Amino acid sequence: MSDITGQADPPLTEKSLRACFGQFATGVTVVTAPGPRDVPLGITVNSFSSVSLDPPLVLFCLGRDAGGFDAWCAADCFAINFLGEAQRDLSVRFSSSLENPWEGVRWSAGRTGAPLLDERIAGLECEPHAQFDGGDHVILVLRVMHLYLGNGAPPLVYWGSDYRSLLTGRHQ
Repeated sequence: MSDITGQADPPLTEKSLRACFGQFATGVTVVTAPGPRDVPLGITVNSFSSVSLDPPLVLFCLGRDAGGFDAWCAADCFAINFLGEAQRDLSVRFSSSLENPWEGVRWSAGRTGAPLLDERIAGLECEPHAQFDGGDHVILVLRVMHLYLGNGAPPLVYWGSDYRSLLTGRHQ
């Protein structure tokens, strides 16, 4: 069988699947939650999606190999921090294995207690709603409790295994 370009379909492998998924552009978020020993949890996530308006639900997927996995699954509140083009450094910081990714990051506790990054273009505060098995990930469905509207800044976009500018399409 061949695809629309006439190229033969590659074998279904983790590498080919990742390449295919990479053709779907996503926004970039940093999901945060209170953590153990008063050190917040934070992780870069592009597997975020709105689910429902009534009730207001969103989801994100968390890899089972994520640092602090058990603490994430037990968290009682979360913040979804939408990043803009100017926050690429925050995305990189929270996707790396830095010992303390919070060092030098400005944030404040929201109304639920979830850490809200000062540098975000919009955000949500959420409470847990449900968790589902997602293979090598867990799917966390969250109920939106509070929202913070953005200022119209362009979002940080991830496509083709790289950050892109929504306005120019160029690599960042």
